Amino acid sequence: MTASRQDARPIGVFDSGVGGLTVLAELHRRLPAETMIYLGDNARTPYGPRPAEEVRRFTLEAVEWLMDQDVKLLVLACNTATARALDAVRAQVSVPVVGVVRPGAVAAAAATRSRQVGVMATAGTVESGAYPAAILEADASASVFQLACPELVPMVEAGIVDGRRAESVLRAYLDPMLEAEPTLDTLLLGCTHYPLLREPISRIVGEGVAVVDSAFTTALAVEDLLDALGARSGPGSLPSHRVATTGDVAAFVTVARRVFGDGLPEVEEASIEAIGALPVD
Repeated sequence: MTASRQDARPIGVFDSGVGGLTVLAELHRRLPAETMIYLGDNARTPYGPRPAEEVRRFTLEAVEWLMDQDVKLLVLACNTATARALDAVRAQVSVPVVGVVRPGAVAAAAATRSRQVGVMATAGTVESGAYPAAILEADASASVFQLACPELVPMVEAGIVDGRRAESVLRAYLDPMLEAEPTLDTLLLGCTHYPLLREPISRIVGEGVAVVDSAFTTALAVEDLLDALGARSGPGSLPSHRVATTGDVAAFVTVARRVFGDGLPEVEEASIEAIGALPVD
């Protein structure tokens, strides 16, 4: 029997801002021995309203920064980046790449009983059609209703994740979806920023609607892939995590502490140079 290989290199995690920290938190819980490097492109968030070509270019630039850190695996913890740039990233890098769309879609298909699934996402993710395609691949009998929510990412990045302002904005999006026929029984949070709004979202939709996101299932997918590749860090590994942002560090920390509390690593500022030579289509 061949001994399993070990790979102590870090896992790279990318998001357009702070939302991917919800995925990072699940990765920490599932894979406590693994070192993680997180990059949030807060200087250019939100990605959702941007043209697809620009999202691909920004994502490739951020991925290049993470590849320079000698990562063994990449997680695109941004739904818009996954929907718009996953294939381009896989064509550009030499390490495995996991996106968040398919794991989230599988979770939604597994949760629904009525086969009526609502998806809240950025405008770019909705336009891409990535979630309906992935949900129908998991369950061909499902019906998928998408809703673009352009105000939510800026709201989360500003630290507004509960209270009257958050509830008012969320109700304006959710009430028409909840009142439509047929009635949905599952709501997929199709942006990794949105789990930071889970409490008010759950209050609004009520107990009859399952609220699911891709963080847990993405962490499972990463764990399974590491095992398949024999690429876990060895026993007794002492992980050394890094968190970086292209934006304002203090503003990033204010929101990030809601996810990690005192366990948040020191946040560093990252500078991403434009990489004009990289393909964008």
